Amino acid sequence: MKAVTWHGKRDVRVDTVPDPVLKEPTDVVIRVTSTGICGSDLHLYELFGPFLDEGDILGHEAMGVVEEVGSQVTELKPGDRVVVPFNVSCGTCFMCGQGLQSQCETTQVREHGSGAALFGYTKLYGQVPGGQAEYLRVPFGNTLPIKVPDGPPDDRFVYLSDVLPTAWQAVRYADVPEGGSLVVLGLGPIGDMSTRIAKHLGVQTVIGVDLVQERLERAHANGIRTINARDRQLAEHIRDLTGGRGPDSVIDAVGMEAHGAPVTKLAQQATGLLPDALAAKFMMTAGVDRLDALRTAIDVVRRGGTISLSGVYGGMADPLPMLTMFDKQVQLRMGQANVWRWVPDILPLLTDDDPLGVDGFATHRLPLDDAPMAYEKFQKKQDNMVKVLLRP
Repeated sequence: MKAVTWHGKRDVRVDTVPDPVLKEPTDVVIRVTSTGICGSDLHLYELFGPFLDEGDILGHEAMGVVEEVGSQVTELKPGDRVVVPFNVSCGTCFMCGQGLQSQCETTQVREHGSGAALFGYTKLYGQVPGGQAEYLRVPFGNTLPIKVPDGPPDDRFVYLSDVLPTAWQAVRYADVPEGGSLVVLGLGPIGDMSTRIAKHLGVQTVIGVDLVQERLERAHANGIRTINARDRQLAEHIRDLTGGRGPDSVIDAVGMEAHGAPVTKLAQQATGLLPDALAAKFMMTAGVDRLDALRTAIDVVRRGGTISLSGVYGGMADPLPMLTMFDKQVQLRMGQANVWRWVPDILPLLTDDDPLGVDGFATHRLPLDDAPMAYEKFQKKQDNMVKVLLRP
């Protein structure tokens, strides 16, 4: 089959690789019909090389049609249409029972002290072959895949794999009080969808911040008040719009990709000059994240407010302004999305009424062979590329 594979920094290719096969009696194999490129995939493209091997299959946002089922699979049959959550969770352990599928005790990567395994996302998360491919082996066939109806196009459901539950969790963790205000930093796929969900859930004031004009215009077209992140008086303008105190809640949907922090940028670049073993150790023990977005969140959130962190960070020793956070009594919530925790809330919204605008959410729909070009343009924020769906 064809699959998108990692070959080095800024070097992804579409290779021919062996087809996946059933390994456990509860496995299923799906024929992938749509698969997304996620903003966190860009961290693999740019930074996380020390935790990847050449030829690793990327991607964690897939849906498709069941082709084969293991002997103990009773909940699915060939021909069923499913979405695959990005975290590999058993659905039956203690953590899954708590709605914490991202901490699944069955698939935790204990070698690296990590939570649940993820599709297509480095040795830190299990080195599980990903979904940017023609076929995908999915474990826990009775409990992991999300069965969806036939009929509507893939765009209606594919975002259940990651974008929708990640954004939904970001908004829920933000815990905006009734009549309150929310600032979303970063209007990529997760930030953009977070603004839509917040608006749908009745948040009175939603403000989106980004430095890419096309993304600001996209959010503004959906009724979101926007501010350019390059505004030198960004914090003051946000406070002006939120009663002078700052917003009740802030979502950081940027993570380590934030601009600013030139010293940390050099630290990130330095990892690419080290042998993998040394670079991996450096990343696991040093501060390698550009914390500009998180520091902005801490600055602008009102005293006693909440910061919801959905952007991916990777450093173990990132310096945070703990005195400010303590003094302001900031509440901080974060973590990989627990996909199945939010599916019952989201699935009823994926109707023809389309209140979250999923049908038109993708900016680009491309064949799998165009993945290398798509990664490059997405990383460079070219061609108004916000969300890419690949069609194997």
